[in-house]
Amino acid sequence: METIPQDRLYKLLPYIYQLRDSEQGEPLRALLQVIAEQVNIVEADIAQIYDNWFIETCEEWVLPYLGDLIAYTQVMGTGTGTGIARPEDQLTNALVTPRRDVANTIYYRRRKGSLALLEQLANDIAGWPARAVEFYPLLGWSQHLVYAQHARGRLVDVRQTKLLHKLNGPFDQCAHSVDVRNINSPGAYRLKAPQGRYNIANVGLFVWRLRSYTVSKTPVLPLEQRNCYTFSVLGNNTQLFSRWETETDSAHIAGRANVPEPISRHDFTAISPGNTPHASPAYYGENKSLAIWAPGWPAKDSPQPIPIDKIIPADLSSWDHYRPLKDTVAVDPVLGRIVFPPRQVPRNHVQVSYHYGLSADIGGGEYLRNLVQPAGAVLYLVRGDQKLAGEGAYFKTIHQALEKWREDVAQYHIKKQAFPNAIIEITDSYVYEEALNIALPKNHQLIIRAANAKRPVILLADRPDQFMVTGKANSYLRLDGLLIAGRSLQIEGRIAGLIMQHTTLVPGWSLKPDCEPDQLEEPSIEITNSHPCLTIEHSILGSIQINNDEVHDEPFHIRISDSVLDATGSDCEGCACEAIGADGAGIAHVYLTIARCTVFGRIDVHAIALAENTIFMGSVKVARRQQGCMRFCYLRSGSRTPKRYHCQPDLAQQQAEEKLRAERQDAVSTTIPAADDISKAKQSAAARVHPQFTSQRYGTPGYCQLAESCVLEIKQGADDESELGVFHHLFQPQRDSNLRARLAEYIPARCDVGIIPVN
Repeated sequence: METIPQDRLYKLLPYIYQLRDSEQGEPLRALLQVIAEQVNIVEADIAQIYDNWFIETCEEWVLPYLGDLIAYTQVMGTGTGTGIARPEDQLTNALVTPRRDVANTIYYRRRKGSLALLEQLANDIAGWPARAVEFYPLLGWSQHLVYAQHARGRLVDVRQTKLLHKLNGPFDQCAHSVDVRNINSPGAYRLKAPQGRYNIANVGLFVWRLRSYTVSKTPVLPLEQRNCYTFSVLGNNTQLFSRWETETDSAHIAGRANVPEPISRHDFTAISPGNTPHASPAYYGENKSLAIWAPGWPAKDSPQPIPIDKIIPADLSSWDHYRPLKDTVAVDPVLGRIVFPPRQVPRNHVQVSYHYGLSADIGGGEYLRNLVQPAGAVLYLVRGDQKLAGEGAYFKTIHQALEKWREDVAQYHIKKQAFPNAIIEITDSYVYEEALNIALPKNHQLIIRAANAKRPVILLADRPDQFMVTGKANSYLRLDGLLIAGRSLQIEGRIAGLIMQHTTLVPGWSLKPDCEPDQLEEPSIEITNSHPCLTIEHSILGSIQINNDEVHDEPFHIRISDSVLDATGSDCEGCACEAIGADGAGIAHVYLTIARCTVFGRIDVHAIALAENTIFMGSVKVARRQQGCMRFCYLRSGSRTPKRYHCQPDLAQQQAEEKLRAERQDAVSTTIPAADDISKAKQSAAARVHPQFTSQRYGTPGYCQLAESCVLEIKQGADDESELGVFHHLFQPQRDSNLRARLAEYIPARCDVGIIPVN
């Protein structure tokens, strides 16, 4: 908004009055400035009223009123969404009444009953890419010989493996026998029984909940076999995803290019006119789903990226014994593996671009973030790929930028001046193999961050003190948008605080090929004889270990929100892995505030100030139960916590006991239930509400995503009836409920539409 000058009324006066007012000390000017301030407020309010006439510019609270003008029915979903005071309430309200949904209501009504409209509803209302499928053309039925339709109702050809690979999926083309179950039966939705699909009246709306994220031209390192590489810089298997594009034609039915689909070996394979397999042009190439650069391979001045006819799709499950032909590269998109010929190993760094799957923007990744920019901060730019950097404008390593920062700090110290805050910004997705030792001066903040839409990787050598941070009073370190692997972050000294945003400290330091952590019990953050305030947001990290020799009177604070705390291998009773704890399995002398997180491992802390909408897969133990509270959380039975409110499995166990007592009272015998019966009922209730995940291993696409088999007490267990855990902010239950309600308004006549999650 433009700044309105306060002297606007004063300048309207004749110049003679301004001169006389100046001779008397400008009392008239001061009066008119006060009047102009109120005039500006009234004028801004009138301008906002005008903006509220239009759906594109109106405020959030006006959306329901504009919807009433076109008979828009507001869908409350599973949450209330009526408050607009808090930011989280505003986000919920925006999901309950989507601006796009209100704006497109009339457009939707004109296209009511069309198949492509169902896909657009899924995109506009729930934000899910979708494909609508009519199941009646897939029914197997006896045809008249005169009116034979060869593309429908035919038997399955077992020799066409590509068709078999698509069986029961969104792109299935095989014929099926009739399924008499309703696609929207209560059993299919509530009890998670198989949905009825193949019937005349059924239409399936396949939705993709996982997102496809990019990794742009990042180096990959060879494994022990020097001709073997993985797309993941950590050396683990990675399912590659497609780069999808939104449909431009409103009447078009989504294809594979319009959804974030995992790439299969069959789809990745194309056949040349000479009957030679090679990579499909739909997926491979620059600005496509994946590409490989190997400068100087197979010969000097060879075109880059590697030409598509030299990329051979293959199953590299046993890649130790696989030998590609000369001048070819074998690629497995399911495992994310690359094999060069043993006698043609690349001499230079191999770089790759690819897409991987994840549920939301957490951890280091190439997505847009809100960057913190302190006023007057000194900026140091780092770019590992110097071929793309301007001369003298970038440092090649983070270490060089830190050295320059130390020199500047020393120069200011000689002049007895306070050095301004500093920012080290990494402007590419390069891999930096180096050690970082940072000593923060007093009253100083250092930010090490990735540029927007970049994901640099910092690989620390497997030696102690590879990432050491010390600091003096009132000093802060902020990490933003990084992926750090190899060792832990060690904090010592009088540093005031560490802030982590959208950063990944790989749980277990590194990964094995099957995504198992390399070091099961090693922490991601070690705090030794220091009392910093830790703030962790939208990040993924392993355990936090406190090693303080002296215990201060007041514990220091750890604040974690919208993050994953993964102690690696913590889903067993009595697990020794601590997510937060002290050395020697002691109690960490900290105050913990945690919200909307998923925690794998034990929590042993002095006190919990607040825990809400969080899943604790391990036990929780606090020393002071009188302080703080836990609300709308899941935690393991037997945990020692402060006062709990509406937590699981407490609520499920209470309901099970009440149900058992009510059944005994309604029976002929009024015998009070025995303690053993009550205990068994509680154990059964606790087992029923145990959270189920698609995957609990970092590096897999479904990491920390609640499984379809997970009960509603967890899926809708938050205070706003969203899901518990790190993906609470996605509001998946509200999206699903809103979409189901809208589909009922626009489905084709005499049809039933069911939502079928693909992932």
